[in-house]
Amino acid sequence: MTTPDPKADLLRYLRSAREALLWKLDGLPEYDARRPLTPTGTNLLGLVKHAAGIELGYLGDTFGRPSGEPLPWLAEGAEVNADMWATAEEARADIVGLYRRAWAHADATIEALPLDTVGRVPWWPSGRDEVTLHHAVVRVLADTQRHAGHADVVRELVDGATGMDRGNTCMPSDDPAWWVVHRARVERAARDA
Repeated sequence: MTTPDPKADLLRYLRSAREALLWKLDGLPEYDARRPLTPTGTNLLGLVKHAAGIELGYLGDTFGRPSGEPLPWLAEGAEVNADMWATAEEARADIVGLYRRAWAHADATIEALPLDTVGRVPWWPSGRDEVTLHHAVVRVLADTQRHAGHADVVRELVDGATGMDRGNTCMPSDDPAWWVVHRARVERAARDA
């Protein structure tokens, strides 16, 4: 039996969640990557943009390791919720590149510091702003998984694509007829309840 390595476990799951989130953009035209598909405006590129900022904040600034990446949506006077969508001037490649740089920066923080290292979250109230690196990594991992789940639903609404990646749909069937029958069964159960 091998000795457990908590950092390796955290990084493995975080990296998997990141890749799942980023895959949701794969092969989509610009409009579909950006268009809001929920009443609150949830969109795929916005989720990636948000995740980049979360990683840079919690796994960078919080531990005195600023990335130097400009995040204009966090500047004084920036529009509320500006990290959850991309303006027409923000290129998809730039946002994806930012996210990949955020990964590298966050991974370097995780690798450099012990999990019990204490940091201060700059946007939390003073006196309640201390977290350990372990807590911050778990928080980012949970946030990334949550947004990957949002992206699952949004991408399915766009073109029916599901799963962790093209080769791993995590679905019990790839037969469209099976899904029609299944959905009808779920709808009947909902109406009969």
